[in-house]
Amino acid sequence: MEDEEPEEYLDELDVLGSAGGSAEEARQAGDDGVAGLDKITAQMSGGEHRPEQQEMCRAVAEALVTGTHLVVQAGTGTGKSLAYLIPAALSGKKVVVATATKALQDQLAEKDLPLMESGLGLPAPLEYAVLKGRSNYICRQRVAEVGSGGIQPELGDAGASPADEREIERSEAEEGGAPAPEGLVEEVRTLVAWSQTSATGDRADLSFEPSDRAWNMVSVGPRECPGRFNCPSGERCFAEAARDRAAGADIVVVNTHLYGAHLASGGVVLPEHDAVVFDEAHELEEVMTSSLGVEVTPGRFRALVTAARSLVEARDAELLDSLASLGEQLGALLVDRVGTRVLHDGARPPVDDRELAELLARAAEVGRRVTDALRRGGAQRMLLSDGGDAADPDRASRKTRALSAAANLTEDLHRLVGRGDGEVAWVDGTRRNVRLRLSPIDVGPALAGMLWGEITAVLTSATIPPRIVERIGLEGFPTEELNVGSPFDYRSHALLYVARHLPDRRAPGAEEALHEELAQLLDAAGGRTLALFTSRRATEAAADALAPELPYTLLRQGDLPKGRLLEAFASDETSCLFATLGFWQGVDIPGRALSLVTIDRLPFPRPDDPLLQARRDRAGGRAFQLVDLPRAATLLAQGAGRLIRNADDRGVVAVLDPRLATASYRGVLLSTLPPMRRSVDLSEVESFLRHALEDSAA
Repeated sequence: MEDEEPEEYLDELDVLGSAGGSAEEARQAGDDGVAGLDKITAQMSGGEHRPEQQEMCRAVAEALVTGTHLVVQAGTGTGKSLAYLIPAALSGKKVVVATATKALQDQLAEKDLPLMESGLGLPAPLEYAVLKGRSNYICRQRVAEVGSGGIQPELGDAGASPADEREIERSEAEEGGAPAPEGLVEEVRTLVAWSQTSATGDRADLSFEPSDRAWNMVSVGPRECPGRFNCPSGERCFAEAARDRAAGADIVVVNTHLYGAHLASGGVVLPEHDAVVFDEAHELEEVMTSSLGVEVTPGRFRALVTAARSLVEARDAELLDSLASLGEQLGALLVDRVGTRVLHDGARPPVDDRELAELLARAAEVGRRVTDALRRGGAQRMLLSDGGDAADPDRASRKTRALSAAANLTEDLHRLVGRGDGEVAWVDGTRRNVRLRLSPIDVGPALAGMLWGEITAVLTSATIPPRIVERIGLEGFPTEELNVGSPFDYRSHALLYVARHLPDRRAPGAEEALHEELAQLLDAAGGRTLALFTSRRATEAAADALAPELPYTLLRQGDLPKGRLLEAFASDETSCLFATLGFWQGVDIPGRALSLVTIDRLPFPRPDDPLLQARRDRAGGRAFQLVDLPRAATLLAQGAGRLIRNADDRGVVAVLDPRLATASYRGVLLSTLPPMRRSVDLSEVESFLRHALEDSAA
């Protein structure tokens, strides 16, 4: 914001100041933030003053003082991380920064925060920490049990997925590391040896990517961990050490899923804090939908039975057999319902829904009895007490983990049985790995009750979804919305082309016409194309049609791991990469190697998505405007955002869907895109690309 604020804005700020700082304090914080930003920028190689970054920095500083929530769209090139980190560091408040991707988390921890620590000249050292979900750290107690001959599949290794844990981090394996040791036993031995020398126990610090099976043998999730004071290795725990570092830090960097777990747990996962920054906020709604829900899989039943078998009394063995059978029955009921809603209310619910409801109720009761059986077996005895399991702390620890898993499974089953009107149950995954999920239809009420009234929040992204304030429950709370734009010259450097002449996708010959259009575009760009598709089938069909005649290297999603595929694409300047939804965001290829982004069709969500079906039902006649259109606009903007990654980039975004030029709703979609020149003339695209490539080569 500029220094010359209108009087009505200052009056509003004074009102907000009654709950936080005054208007003068906010103005001073803004000045200090911009001064700090200038100081850091001056120390950076090639650093330059960016008005957009300064405007965002000032707004964040003022929000932290007044307690006003801030939603700020900051286009590519703004430098938004420094724009929020610097005022956070100067605020004197404890701030959590939640990111949706590991790449951004690494950038903050390895580049931006160290730069601030050395460059701001704060009176006291800036303390910062990265905190991950518990299952990301090797467990010293599991290592001790493995070393004493206690190797067991246990809780994570009978089909349960990391997605079963509400504290999960998005799994993004490092690419290009050393290969994993061959054989499960050798892998586990390598992990055990590594744990003896590692300072952090963090899976990301390994020189290779371990198999899930091996890692599960030496780690625990939050649903199993008995906690520091009930574990023989609690005082040496890597995860607890990371929590201690976070507790003493001024700025804590976490994954957005972990923040969701914090909310779902009632606020016990993260240390107390004054403010939170949600970077990559376009993913916030979906992450919270997952985090505030429940997921039950047959694998959780199998894992619990395996873990508890040797820990309960003989008379309780039949209980475990019953639980195992119920898990198998659950899988059988779900296998043919993948991608559909279940347990939904209606005048005549399907027979399999009634059967499923009854099975879940029985499973909840058996789960409760298994929990009681484990308690009878001494799992709750103090580990340092006389007698019982105190003489065998490893066995006691296994019992406590099994008890925690049993109690959590039972609680989740009860949530499914007692689901409310605002929740939807549906089947996710694949036929080989089915998951029964319960999700809130609308996360707004939950976030309004748990977060917005307690913590000052800054939400930022290069793409802020339409209606985000309404969708996440921020209405009614003091909130400022801001779009600072981007420092890049999109009007000169980028062209948006819409193939208005292409036939409707359902018309005969439509696919062949699209492939012909795509071939002409690839030829105009000399390769150098990221071709994005809304389905795997469309990706493969286009690649198969064009590959025989294409004079450039054609890379397909799935040929290599994502990281290596992007390296190959960037290193071969004229290559083309054909990919689907996983590449619509998180792709950063500056320079001539990416001069053309093509999008085969507007990315509207599938009509049969069960969660979105429930949201459409709730929205009624406004479903398209409230559910489908905002999601398509956000994803379209993310895909288009792959093109211009630095100030020198030039190129074309080509949308091969005529609806962007003809549909009544096109204005909403176009409003989310960068301010590129627009054209429906292919010859203009060819001319633009020719001149762009000539300019970049000069």
